[in-house]
Amino acid sequence: MKRQEEKRYEKLSPFELKDKLIKLSKAHHERLMLNAGRGNPNWVAVTPREGFFLFGRFALQESLRVTDLPAIGGFCERQGSGERFKSFLKNNKEAEGTVFLQKAFDYVKDEMNIDPDDFICELTDAVLGNNYPVPDRMLINCENIVHRYLDKEMCQSSPPPGRFDLFATEGGTAAMDYIFTSLMENKLLHKGDKVALGTPIFTPYIEIPKLNDYRFIELEIKQDENAGWQYPDSEIEKLADPKVKAFCLVNPSNPTSVSMQPATLGKIGSLVHKKRQDLIIITDDVYGTFVNGFKSIVTVAPQNTILVYSFSKYFGATGWRLGVIGIHQNNAFDRMIAALPLKDRKQLHERYSTVALNPDKMKLIDRMVADSRSVALHHTAGLSTPQQVQMVLFSLFCLTDRENKYKQAAQYIVRHRIKTLYDALGSGYAQSPYDTHYYTTIDIPKLAQERYGEKFASYLVKNFEPIDFVVKLAEKKSIVLMDGGGFDAPNMSVRVSLANLPNSTYDAIGKGISDLLEEYHNGWKSRV
Repeated sequence: MKRQEEKRYEKLSPFELKDKLIKLSKAHHERLMLNAGRGNPNWVAVTPREGFFLFGRFALQESLRVTDLPAIGGFCERQGSGERFKSFLKNNKEAEGTVFLQKAFDYVKDEMNIDPDDFICELTDAVLGNNYPVPDRMLINCENIVHRYLDKEMCQSSPPPGRFDLFATEGGTAAMDYIFTSLMENKLLHKGDKVALGTPIFTPYIEIPKLNDYRFIELEIKQDENAGWQYPDSEIEKLADPKVKAFCLVNPSNPTSVSMQPATLGKIGSLVHKKRQDLIIITDDVYGTFVNGFKSIVTVAPQNTILVYSFSKYFGATGWRLGVIGIHQNNAFDRMIAALPLKDRKQLHERYSTVALNPDKMKLIDRMVADSRSVALHHTAGLSTPQQVQMVLFSLFCLTDRENKYKQAAQYIVRHRIKTLYDALGSGYAQSPYDTHYYTTIDIPKLAQERYGEKFASYLVKNFEPIDFVVKLAEKKSIVLMDGGGFDAPNMSVRVSLANLPNSTYDAIGKGISDLLEEYHNGWKSRV
């Protein structure tokens, strides 16, 4: 690809650029393409899926017992459903998934004190998908169980006082769409508002503010590469400006793959409590489970934070589209809506008057549910109920995993791969307890300086387009990586996903990066 063409492609999202890189890589049929671009994991959590399919058999059995028509079933009979489920497990004790379902059933009954008949009947009808989601925000027992899971994984089983309302969504991306739509519709954000982004950050968060729907003014809150990708005090202090209406972050970060340390969390929490009780915080915590001891920003600023979590990465479930929004029941957003000017409150009263008798009292999260179906279609809102069942089984799988064996296995996969990558690259990798190891960002100019000196690094930056390195990797090595600059990471950096390729391939990726950098260096030496 010529430099002029590279300039054109630099305007694209790195996810769109990736498609071009794949085409370049496939042009060389004699080489195997290694695509470490997207973060889709190449593993799946088997046990909770075994439980899902086995529970489906029970649900069909329950459905057939209430009717004698051929090939026609009915709804679950609540009374005695718990005992019938226990009998089903006893009669299928050799089936895959039975042990897990028994543990899950006992946990819900004994440790969460949920009525067995209520739990089994809710999940039975849900897995059959025989009714609309009721409540539409999330099924009652499903919400309680996922809430317990989030307490464990996002708050280390020490959540802030009070409870969160949860809204089950079609993955984390749908959650973000619903959040920004409702913040705008409810006059909490307006076109032209200043919105802070914790950078580097997942590219869509950079692109959303530029859309005509929002037209936000972006303010970067920059992580410091030389301080383990943490937010310096000077950057955090930018949030004290009352013109900054919202702070959007990914924690642990993407692409830099590092969680905020306790000290950083504490400083942001202190700033919110002392100076910015009106600040809107939106946190995407999908990678939190890959860091031991992870704590979300909801633990230090619960009333100001909208939590987004997705089950996709940890459980290898991107195709399931399972996400959740969490908002504390005692939150700043509902108070801010109540304090809007009378004209705005009248408009909102009219907007939601067809879905609530007292729309002025509707919580923001319930407004999100209505907004997710353009209000007029509110009666069909909600995540499909079979999806909610799988979400619950993922949650119960971890809640009953007392020794965190699954967590250790998932973490082992990415930690082993990152070691393989850096060993092949010939560059030391500083292990950190705050690193997810799910992605890694390699600063190519910085690597060039360490390996060949400052003059060569300067030449590299001045004489090549920022995407030239990922383009050449695809053309010459058939290796597809993401352009780090598209995430507001350093220019000419690359993001490597440690999730989506077999372990052995990371040796080839590390060597490919190292060999290509040497080729640039040889070209430079021939010029000087």
